[in-house]
Amino acid sequence: MGMSGAMLAAALVAQAAGPSDPLPRAMIATEYGPVTVELDHVRAPGTACNFMRYASLGLYTGGRFFRSVQGPIHVVQAETIHGSDDPGLGPIRLERTLDTGLSHVAGAVSMARDGPDTATSSFFVVTHDSPSLDFGGGRNPDGQGFAVFGRVIQGLDLFHIMQARPAIDEQIQPPVTMLSVHMLDPVPAACS
Repeated sequence: MGMSGAMLAAALVAQAAGPSDPLPRAMIATEYGPVTVELDHVRAPGTACNFMRYASLGLYTGGRFFRSVQGPIHVVQAETIHGSDDPGLGPIRLERTLDTGLSHVAGAVSMARDGPDTATSSFFVVTHDSPSLDFGGGRNPDGQGFAVFGRVIQGLDLFHIMQARPAIDEQIQPPVTMLSVHMLDPVPAACS
């Protein structure tokens, strides 16, 4: 069985990066405390680089974690100060979990979308394993899943606290502000 084009491209980037090259990290400072995320620009280069561009330009600062879903998926979703439908820097190509090998396990960071190739700025953190968000899962009628591009390496407990807050129609009351979002490591040259 052959590799898809996206899977082959990810394998070539992984080979070029080498096994010892650490993945870049970003810090999300919230009113509850800091969250550190590791961004997998090797397996999900388009989506991870998209997040890094938003972070580097300060476009998430002042945004908020506004949405909590608890069953059958478990996520907390973020938006910029312009909302979850912020067209921001424009839509990106959907990097399917089928091609990246990443999955929506607890701590995964993924990009929100409507249809395929429509994601822009809104991302979410998975608080409990949610396989229906992967390619072939039933969360969206198109079955294409969502693009995982990183994982929380410190601060996942803060998202459990956010999910314990009152919510009306999945809207956290009140939303949790992102005081700042910035890169802790240099943005890889591949993302320039």
